[in-house]
Amino acid sequence: MKNKNKLLLYLSASFALVSTAHTQEKDKPELSAMSVLGNKVEKLNLSPGLKSSLPANKIPQSFSVMSAEQIKTQGLKSVGDILDYTPGVTNSQGEGHRDAAVIRGMRTTQDFYRDGVRDDIQYYRPLYNVDQVEVLRGPNALVSGFGGGYGLINRVSKKGVIGESFNVASASVDTFGETVFSLDNNYELDENKALRVNMFGENLENHRDFYYGDSFGVNPTLRMDLGGSTLDLSYEYLNQERFIDRGIPTSDTTGFPIKSFKDTFFGDPAENYSTHEAHIFRLLYEHELTDAFTGRFSATYNDHDKLYKNLYANDYNEAAPTVVELDGYLDTTQRSTAIFSYEVDGQIETGGIVHNLIAGIEYLSMNNDNDRYYAHFSDAASDGRIASGKAWRFSREDFLISAQPLHHAGFNSAGDVSFNTYGEANSSNDDTHAENSVFSIYLQDEIELTDSLDLVLGVRFDNMDTDVVSIGKPAQGSPVTNLSDSDDTISPRAGFIFTATEQLSAYVSYSETFSPLAGDQYASLKESYSYVDPKSFENTEFGIRYDLLSGLSFAASYFEVNSNTPAYNVAAATYSKSEQEITGFELQLVGSITDKWFISAGYTDTDAKKTDGTPLREVPESVFSIWNNYLVTDKLAINLGVINQGESHIKDGSAQKLPSFTRVDAGANYALTENTTLGLNIENLTDELYFPHSHSTHQVSVGAPINAMFSITSSF
Repeated sequence: MKNKNKLLLYLSASFALVSTAHTQEKDKPELSAMSVLGNKVEKLNLSPGLKSSLPANKIPQSFSVMSAEQIKTQGLKSVGDILDYTPGVTNSQGEGHRDAAVIRGMRTTQDFYRDGVRDDIQYYRPLYNVDQVEVLRGPNALVSGFGGGYGLINRVSKKGVIGESFNVASASVDTFGETVFSLDNNYELDENKALRVNMFGENLENHRDFYYGDSFGVNPTLRMDLGGSTLDLSYEYLNQERFIDRGIPTSDTTGFPIKSFKDTFFGDPAENYSTHEAHIFRLLYEHELTDAFTGRFSATYNDHDKLYKNLYANDYNEAAPTVVELDGYLDTTQRSTAIFSYEVDGQIETGGIVHNLIAGIEYLSMNNDNDRYYAHFSDAASDGRIASGKAWRFSREDFLISAQPLHHAGFNSAGDVSFNTYGEANSSNDDTHAENSVFSIYLQDEIELTDSLDLVLGVRFDNMDTDVVSIGKPAQGSPVTNLSDSDDTISPRAGFIFTATEQLSAYVSYSETFSPLAGDQYASLKESYSYVDPKSFENTEFGIRYDLLSGLSFAASYFEVNSNTPAYNVAAATYSKSEQEITGFELQLVGSITDKWFISAGYTDTDAKKTDGTPLREVPESVFSIWNNYLVTDKLAINLGVINQGESHIKDGSAQKLPSFTRVDAGANYALTENTTLGLNIENLTDELYFPHSHSTHQVSVGAPINAMFSITSSF
């Protein structure tokens, strides 16, 4: 484990802090069984960063919110785990080194946010410093500006709590040997200041051979009450390394993953890993402008240094079942981003009509450097697998599957030693330097027309400039190219909300947004992009919400998403576009059925295809999930969850598919003392062999067999 020394330092610091906290008896909080076990949960609204002052029953859009309390009780360890239990969203593999989601039929690595601020570098986002996770479905340009054409995922940060001191330590271990430790410490500095420090460390393990992972993170935050205003300052340091597993091949006869390979790793333990180091600074200043209006200034600067390298199965032919063709590459990203925004939020009344106004400006400046080197196999040229028109790419080689592991210096299918290297002299490289700037202005008016009818009108203007210097393939004499793209876009939204009773409301909404043609990682420009508009997304949605008196909330929505990707042929002076049509409905049930029974359930039915009828990738027709938490006694609660995901195509319209599956999860939480809770969470209780997601053909992830996680949480 390459970060083991960092983890040992973290653990030493953790125990020191816990020991110190143990002496602070005067501020020791009591954690009741009910709050620890996650039953009586208050209704959760969207955070202010998502630019809405409306209560949950008046938001004209489908959304889900999961609290840190539910995340801990359910034993969820990643953003992907949360998405498994969220309607309208499924996971994608992300090539084994990043969060990737499919939201309403569209795959994205871009639409992730932190406190309403863009967080779109490719990495696995930890949950140790998160109060809640919010998932908005459908375009919402007021938040995203660009991207977000189908929805977005927002993590809400923990902040300092003034007037309290508390310390919470958590640890877990599972049957694979994975260990995770975290600390949440809040210190009352004086009556106007609080310092909160969150830390975590983890050693990852799973059911696949050679897998490992080490992560460390620390996030101190300072909150100051300045009298009529508050200031939050935050710094986060992340250091992550993990093994990359791109999965197993699919059958060329059935199209499904080949089950006999469920325990076989296709790659090289020395070449399949990713590293990520990040420094993230955040400032939030909120103040009163007048009795009716408040101001909100946000500044974020982050610096990410990411590397991933991997070999993976590129092709497999069942007619030659003993060999597999591997491909691979090394990719690095260095990105620094600064985002500044100022927003005014308040209420005015004109002619007896109340207006809740939100207006703001935002500026984003990003520098993004990427390079890529393909694997070079010494005898690939003689095997004739040089891609047509790509004589620079000495890539793709056959290996004997039985020669596990498939080392880069192992035996290839001919019995010869085949070395794999990366570098300018031997392989393709793609070196791009991008600068991206976005200036935005937005305005939203939430209008109370009558006691039962509300109108939401919003518009956002974005000016985006992207410049990419592409060095191409210097080893092959490729020229340096300078490409630019500039777009001015206007993204509207409108919604009507009818409140029939205090418990029942209905809405209809329409919204638009766009996504840059440079891709969701801003590194791919073509000369033709300056001739055409960016990708566009239109969303129409109808929905109802009903709140039962017990605290149970039901929501149903029907949606239509239309998107198009334009293209322009410079030589032919012709314009074309690829269109997608996505329709479906979502059902969601969240809350307390009784004082002892909490439930969270969702169902999604989606029809996602191109206009020519081609089904879109990784979009199951139906997905169902349910999670129950039942309080048996004042000290014991039991959990039961079920996920059912339908069959889906691995690529748009491909014959290769992910089979449907049903996974059952269970657990229990026991309040050992006032301050200490024990947890047991069992994943895949029925030990089903399943394949939850993929990245492409012959790259299908193998779901984990039955495994248990034991945890302890203690407050001092």
